[in-house]
Amino acid sequence: MAAFETTRPLNDSVRLGAHTYALFVNTVGRIVEWNDRRVTRNALSTLSTRELEDIGLSRGDVAEM
Repeated sequence: MAAFETTRPLNDSVRLGAHTYALFVNTVGRIVEWNDRRVTRNALSTLSTRELEDIGLSRGDVAEM
């Protein structure tokens, strides 16, 4: 019966690849989050003051987003 060792330490290239992937995913996540806030801010800025009050917001709240 043959046995294979399945727990090998990661070499430097695998660690670098994992780090690069994590950096990429983090960057994309931040861009998506920024765009979501931008789209929301633009949509809310088109509402009247009365409409904003109906949903419990003010112009200052929209500017802070």
